[in-house]
Amino acid sequence: MKKLLFIAALGICNLAYPAIAADQVAPAPNGLTLPEGYKDWRVISSTHRLDNQTLRVILGNDTAVEAARTGKSNPWPKGAIFVKMSWKETVHPDWEKAIVPGEFVQVEIMVKDSEKYKETGGWGFARWKGLALKPFGADASFAQDCFACHQPMQDKDYVFTRPHQLP
Repeated sequence: MKKLLFIAALGICNLAYPAIAADQVAPAPNGLTLPEGYKDWRVISSTHRLDNQTLRVILGNDTAVEAARTGKSNPWPKGAIFVKMSWKETVHPDWEKAIVPGEFVQVEIMVKDSEKYKETGGWGFARWKGLALKPFGADASFAQDCFACHQPMQDKDYVFTRPHQLP
């Protein structure tokens, strides 16, 4: 139940922020763009990072959601895309026992294509910072830093996300 409340809160918080169409956002330095309609994708998972006090919701395109729901996620299929949105955690002003999304931090994507992204474990990485969705990275080499962080998850196709189980 707590997970469902967390996901609902993130969804409501997302609606409260100004809408920026994906086609109005500059591409990442490696050419990746925010997928059109990503805000309407389904939730695959959520996380609470204790190290940087952020709440995250992970959305997936139809390919990623189908793989998550059928347990065919190691490896993830070609064409799977994750969108991870994160907010700083804050205490709900009217419910002190609840941690809710606060300031928007960033949106990140991972795109599965083993041929195109051979050098980064079969995944394309990109990130946009803040509500202005400013592309992260000085040049395309930033993706190597993303990949280095994902190395510990090599046996899980370089993916930290654990899909939520649904009843």
